[in-house]
Amino acid sequence: MAPSSKKLCTVVGVGPGNGAAFARRFAAEGYAVALVARTTNFTAELAKTLDGARAYACDVGDGAAVTRTFDAIRSELGETDVLIYNAGSGVWGNVEDIAPADFEMSWRINALGALLTAKQVVPAMKRAGSGNFVFIGATASRRGVARTAAFAPAKAAQKSLAESMARHLWPSGIHVSLIVVDGVVDLPRTREFMKGKPDSFFIKPAELAELVLSVTRQQPSAWSFEVEARPFGENW
Repeated sequence: MAPSSKKLCTVVGVGPGNGAAFARRFAAEGYAVALVARTTNFTAELAKTLDGARAYACDVGDGAAVTRTFDAIRSELGETDVLIYNAGSGVWGNVEDIAPADFEMSWRINALGALLTAKQVVPAMKRAGSGNFVFIGATASRRGVARTAAFAPAKAAQKSLAESMARHLWPSGIHVSLIVVDGVVDLPRTREFMKGKPDSFFIKPAELAELVLSVTRQQPSAWSFEVEARPFGENW
């Protein structure tokens, strides 16, 4: 298959919430979309509903897997113009509860995977003199609470990587940004777990996707690095 003539948005970490919303919004904007997730159980069906979308299975903490996946993306869809790094799962527990493997896994998904994917897309962005790399971060990157002994350090590493990339790549025309998501994403499972919470309590994935799109449209004289996203009812 020849690469698409469309601009390409690669979404790393696609599930039924934010990842799917990002894919839908950028597809609606005319982008081809590469849907990257650990498995294609969900993304293969999502790709069928989006013009120019393809699903790819990848463990982002595995360097060889990331290389294979992005080789396939380049061959089938072309070079990435926008990369949204939404892979961000973690294990919840205090320092006594978590295992060292939990800590390492969280770091691999949130930080190492971001580095590995950046290395795949930055060279072409530098040649083009343009591009967007958007990290989907979390408030946990700013402080650790008792039950985020694995998650918060990984998100803090991700934030520091994003800032380092921004300082290095902005002069090359590549906009690196971090969206700090502070709130509960509106999903069937979160609604079930938090019965009785009003609609205004939740972050709507489609509305978060609008924010991400708007950041990629910013002009270089007024780029944002860190943007917060929270519903008005969130205690901050």
